[in-house]
Amino acid sequence: MKFNRITVNPNQMDGVPCIRGLRIPVSTVVGMVADGMNSEEILKAFPDLEAEDIREALQYAAEAVRERELPLVAA
Repeated sequence: MKFNRITVNPNQMDGVPCIRGLRIPVSTVVGMVADGMNSEEILKAFPDLEAEDIREALQYAAEAVRERELPLVAA
């Protein structure tokens, strides 16, 4: 899968995947969604973002974990 809105620059934010070269990490956007924020709230908090940025951040996160097995703690 090709990501057009996700950028990685070792000279910016220590190479953390960001949205379109902005200093907005993918993890921040995904975390906001996980915390229950809707797209409108996220776009209000980060006016430089676009709705497609949020969708692609979620797709990127899904692809990142698809290839890895994450350990689960037994209850």
